[in-house]
Amino acid sequence: MKNFILGLFGGALLLLLGAMAYLRLGLAEVRADLPPSKFETRFMTASVHASVRRKAPEATNPVPRSDENLVAGGRLYANNCAGCHGNLGSSEDTGDSLFPPIPQFAKIGTAYTEAQIFWVAKHGIRRTGMFANGKWVSDQDLWTLAAFIKQIRELPPAVQAALAAKKESAK
Repeated sequence: MKNFILGLFGGALLLLLGAMAYLRLGLAEVRADLPPSKFETRFMTASVHASVRRKAPEATNPVPRSDENLVAGGRLYANNCAGCHGNLGSSEDTGDSLFPPIPQFAKIGTAYTEAQIFWVAKHGIRRTGMFANGKWVSDQDLWTLAAFIKQIRELPPAVQAALAAKKESAK
């Protein structure tokens, strides 16, 4: 039994030292013009999602769900988020151009809760392009935005029409 435990400890230590050497010797690919490996993508995506689930306190959105608030959230999204996360009704997809890939909410929606969306929008995600909006945007607006993003794939027709009209008048 003693040899088994020593072997297990030695193997874990060897694995840790190998990983450290791999990183410290600069063998990890860091170029942004090459796609990340499937392992790196899965590892980072799982890590970010697990951290957000752990850190974001579950809370009820204090902004009432209404068409008016969804339109307001859609305007916030169009002005502040769509450049990276995709415009409503656009076929353009820039999600895979960065790592970790940028979620294209208009196309795929999100599995995050409104509280988790709020938390990410407020605090950002380190070492990605997602910065901490909580320094500049009020909690009220972030909750309004979170409600819109959570429902982005299932917007009521009246909200879709109002956002499309706003988009047309901006042209």
